[in-house]
Amino acid sequence: MSKNTLVLGASDNSSRYSYLAVHKLRSKGHSVKGIGSHKGTVADVEIETEKLPHKEIDTVTLYINPTHQQEYYDYILSLKPKRIIFNPGTENPELEKLAQNSNIETVEACTLVLLSTGQY
Repeated sequence: MSKNTLVLGASDNSSRYSYLAVHKLRSKGHSVKGIGSHKGTVADVEIETEKLPHKEIDTVTLYINPTHQQEYYDYILSLKPKRIIFNPGTENPELEKLAQNSNIETVEACTLVLLSTGQY
């Protein structure tokens, strides 16, 4: 089943894990939106730099460190995703608590591993 996913910290740099995640998500048939520090394209996904209002986001997967996440708290919560994936290095107890208080599942895991093992 396809899950609408927002990759926060998306990059068109092929050495970045977010780049690999976008490719893997698309190859598994998931709808993907990307927000990054600069515009670009990964697979068929346009990377935006603005906090656009997306509807029906199932999963937000984070690829930005906790100090940069603060400016996105309200935005992430406004999307009302079903879950937020904190990839390695993005763990953030403050955002996890805010999400859980909004009935959003939080997962500390690697999106690439979840996709590879069929647990996404």
